[in-house]
Amino acid sequence: MAQPAVSKTFKAFGTRDEKDVLAVIRDPATDIQFIRLIFPDILGRQMDFAIPASELARAFKEGKGFDGSSIAGFVRIEESDLVFKPDPKSFRILPWTYQGFAEGVSWREAVMFGDILTPDGSTYEGDSRAILKRVLGRAKREIGIDDFKCGPELEFFIFPSSEAPALTDVGGYFFSGRYGEVRKEIQLLLHRMGIATEYDHHEAAHSQHEIDLRYLNAVEMADTAMIFRYMVKKVCRMHGLYATFMPKPINGQNGSGMHVHQSLWRDGKNLFFEKNGPYYLSLLARRYMAGLMTHAREISAVLSQWVNSYKRLIEGYEAPVYIAWGQRNRSAYIRIPEYQPGKERATRAELRAADPACNIYLAFAVMLAAGAEGIRKKYDLVDPVEENIYHMSGTRQRKFEIRVLPRNLEEAVRVMAKSAVVKEALGDHIFGKLIANKLKEVEEYGQNVSGEFDKQVSDYEIRRYLPVL
Repeated sequence: MAQPAVSKTFKAFGTRDEKDVLAVIRDPATDIQFIRLIFPDILGRQMDFAIPASELARAFKEGKGFDGSSIAGFVRIEESDLVFKPDPKSFRILPWTYQGFAEGVSWREAVMFGDILTPDGSTYEGDSRAILKRVLGRAKREIGIDDFKCGPELEFFIFPSSEAPALTDVGGYFFSGRYGEVRKEIQLLLHRMGIATEYDHHEAAHSQHEIDLRYLNAVEMADTAMIFRYMVKKVCRMHGLYATFMPKPINGQNGSGMHVHQSLWRDGKNLFFEKNGPYYLSLLARRYMAGLMTHAREISAVLSQWVNSYKRLIEGYEAPVYIAWGQRNRSAYIRIPEYQPGKERATRAELRAADPACNIYLAFAVMLAAGAEGIRKKYDLVDPVEENIYHMSGTRQRKFEIRVLPRNLEEAVRVMAKSAVVKEALGDHIFGKLIANKLKEVEEYGQNVSGEFDKQVSDYEIRRYLPVL
């Protein structure tokens, strides 16, 4: 089996067009022999196939055909032909050289994302990346933005293997733990691909870790998050370990979330900031947040898309159960990081409900769709809640009109199925396929797990989700 040897020479990310990419490919110093073409299936899992570097010019011109009938949420057998068209701006070189078993055989690979088309050249309606681009295009037209920036915090666990969630340390938040050097190696390899990180640390649960990515526009960030998940798993595997983004692998410990910091921009200006606004938030920002909260229950099945996701969304483990917002309240659905003078560009809303095993393209799409709906329809933002909602009485929760997120995946899917906002965002194809897929998952879970596990992680979930998430 070929093993990667890390290369210290690399081309930084930053290609603008096909000409740029082909120049890098044709440079003998890069020694790139293959291009790995990546796209998500409907569940956000990485699908990929590789072509020789010599085929890339043709792929730019004609696309590369593939059979979509075996990919979750794609086409039926009788309409299986699809075409992948690489996006030159997504080009990145994997920062290592593969060594073959035969003497003198080595190669390097680059990765690219792109658009999925039907044979007649039209956009394929099951392409998650295209869905995000379409929602972004609508927001640009209708609410006057030119960028939607996202900065996710992706948490993950490191275990000895994929067979069981056996602890590798007893660390806590910013405390003790092991494998900080693994987090550093992941970041250094990402940096060689032109991917910026902001910091890393041990998370609250035993064996849990976090690396934060520097914010980017939503499409580029979704691509980057796909590479991030691959890199985390790759580096851990090379150390004889197993990394998982499973939302809740261990009972009695916090699950893994994906807090998404987000803001809207125009002409290089952060539209969320207003010097004299409450909490330094503009009216547009407040209406955006009101949209996220109004439609929180409807988008839950996209942000938290697995049966196991709702074992994380329970009281007592810092995961947001209640739909509220505040500045210092980490039990709330949305947190507004405190403003620091001179940091207007950093004004943002942090949505805390998503988990890192979701389809990140669709998650960003429904967040933007919900927030934009609040702007279009001029939703009013409710008052902030700064006290710990877990400790509030039911009477006090009703006083603040605090609603709760769905308690399980079935409830979340039933709510989403009635949502015009989500259906418009995802389009008929993905909307219908996702609902059908998730209801089947709920049915299979019900056949294997009794009701006593409503808030507990079952052995069935470990067997089903740990090896693949």
